[in-house]
Amino acid sequence: MQVVILCGGSGTRLWPISRTLFPKQFCQLFGDESLFQKTIKRNINLADSFSVVINQEQYFMGLDQIEQIKTNRPYHFVLEPIGRNTAPAIAIAALAAKPDEVILVVPSDHLIEKQADYELAIKKAIELAQNDKLVTFGIKPDYAETGYGYIEANGHDVKSFKEKPDTKTAEGYLAAGNFFWNSGMFCFKAGVFLSELKKHTPDIYESSLKAFNAARKDSVFRINMEDMKEIRSESIDYAVMEKSTLVKVVPADIGWSDLGSFDSLYDALPKDLSGNTKSENVIHLGSRNNLIIGGKRLISTIDVEDLIIVDTTDAIVIAKKGSTQKVKELVSEVKKLNIEMTNVHTTAHRPWGTYTILEQNPGYKVKQITVRPGGKLSLQFHHHRSEHWIVVSGIATITIDDKVFELKPNESTYIPKEAKHRLFNNHKENLILIEAQVGSYLGEDDIVRFQDDYKRN
Repeated sequence: MQVVILCGGSGTRLWPISRTLFPKQFCQLFGDESLFQKTIKRNINLADSFSVVINQEQYFMGLDQIEQIKTNRPYHFVLEPIGRNTAPAIAIAALAAKPDEVILVVPSDHLIEKQADYELAIKKAIELAQNDKLVTFGIKPDYAETGYGYIEANGHDVKSFKEKPDTKTAEGYLAAGNFFWNSGMFCFKAGVFLSELKKHTPDIYESSLKAFNAARKDSVFRINMEDMKEIRSESIDYAVMEKSTLVKVVPADIGWSDLGSFDSLYDALPKDLSGNTKSENVIHLGSRNNLIIGGKRLISTIDVEDLIIVDTTDAIVIAKKGSTQKVKELVSEVKKLNIEMTNVHTTAHRPWGTYTILEQNPGYKVKQITVRPGGKLSLQFHHHRSEHWIVVSGIATITIDDKVFELKPNESTYIPKEAKHRLFNNHKENLILIEAQVGSYLGEDDIVRFQDDYKRN
């Protein structure tokens, strides 16, 4: 069986921890593991191989995290230049599989705490899938949730799919006992799914097939931007599951959460005797039932209850528990002021390493740049800024126009505006340097690339 992991999502509901280019599945919310890594580990004993469908901007982050696990299962990546929802993502992954191969489709950002029950549910789903059924998983609800779609079932038979209900309707579903949360997990033969997609939503099938056939297929599958744009955005539920007569459901009580809000994250995290989430650098005096997420700064609370406090380097969110579904609205307002703050953290991940913004004001920006051993920035220039580089540790191999030279710690160089330049770490330890940018425009899109080892545009 091939496990297809979907890494879509824009990271808005857990902002400012999660950002567009660093969504929640890659955040280490539970110790030293991300949700993406937990998804890999949860399925290692079930999978013959993995297929990871991911935005091309997040590829190297996903590759780093899967390599940290050191899985003995083969895996490949399908890179999407833009998202087109789950139906096209699954279609392209299915086209890359053998028609009779059973594929298990799982989101990368869900938490599942009952491993044994999960494996039993998957075993039943595989049995149904081998009989040419399209299987979805219904999560046994334990409260009247209005933020999920529901599945009405009779055993393994699906009677109907229900949209997100109001509170009264959700309470009726809970009382009825045969309604389940729609988990967004699926199991079927690749060929059966593609046949049903072609039957019920032929335009998505044809445009996905065209994109797959035109994709660059080397160590990864790279979908062309223009081909991806031609695919209509649609969920698998609307495109196939709600129309097919082959659908079955496996009811599952597996300790599932999609961690779709800070309220659900509060429920999942360990807490102290006063109901506050456990965290370093936090002091509570008379405070109860609070979610506190911070970093290096000390956070102190006095006599407060039922609050969400999230502190990152560049943003703080304070909310009442029960109101965190409004974070998505908040992000829309933040975008009007500073779209970069919704896209990336002050520390941004790149295929060669990371950079951290230390200071930023009109006319200048200061970064700490870390380049991993063997990492190489693209050969590039900037229209609007010059740069000064100061090596802190390691040895930098630097190209500026037709000159190539090395810099050691406490040595520096200047890169004029529109000079072609490149930074390379040709040694076995991390290269750390300080970059001071000066210019009229300092956005990350002021990069003209000439050569790039990572095949970025």
